[in-house]
Amino acid sequence: MPYVDGFLIPVPTASREAYRAHEAKWWPWFRDLGATSLAVCWGDDVPPGKQTDFFRAVDARPDETVVFAWMTWPDKETRNAAYKKMEADMTEESAAAMEMPFDGKRMVYGGFTPILMEG
Repeated sequence: MPYVDGFLIPVPTASREAYRAHEAKWWPWFRDLGATSLAVCWGDDVPPGKQTDFFRAVDARPDETVVFAWMTWPDKETRNAAYKKMEADMTEESAAAMEMPFDGKRMVYGGFTPILMEG
C-alpha cells in the first residue's frame, strides 16, 4: 500500500523561487531512493479559520506563504529505508548543503497511510 509524507511549511513569500529550486534540487535524491511522486503547492487561496488554520499551524508571519506538499512512496518500508540512508549519509558538509530557505522548526510534517486514493 502507498505511503504519504505530508508537509506544511511557512516560506518567506519573497523566497518562492529559492524554495522551488530547493525542492527541485532534492527531488531526484528522493526519487532515486524510491519516492514515486512529489507535489509542492504554493498557497494562494488559504483563508483564515475561526479556531485554527494553516497559518496558525506553522505560526506563519505576515511576509510568509504556507506551502502544502506531499511525497508518495510505494510503501512505508521504502520510505523508512530512504530516511535511514539519508541519516547515515549525512555529514556536516551535506547538512550545510541542505540549508533550507525557510524556518524548518515551524514546519509541520507526518507520515500517513492512505485510506482512499482516487485518480
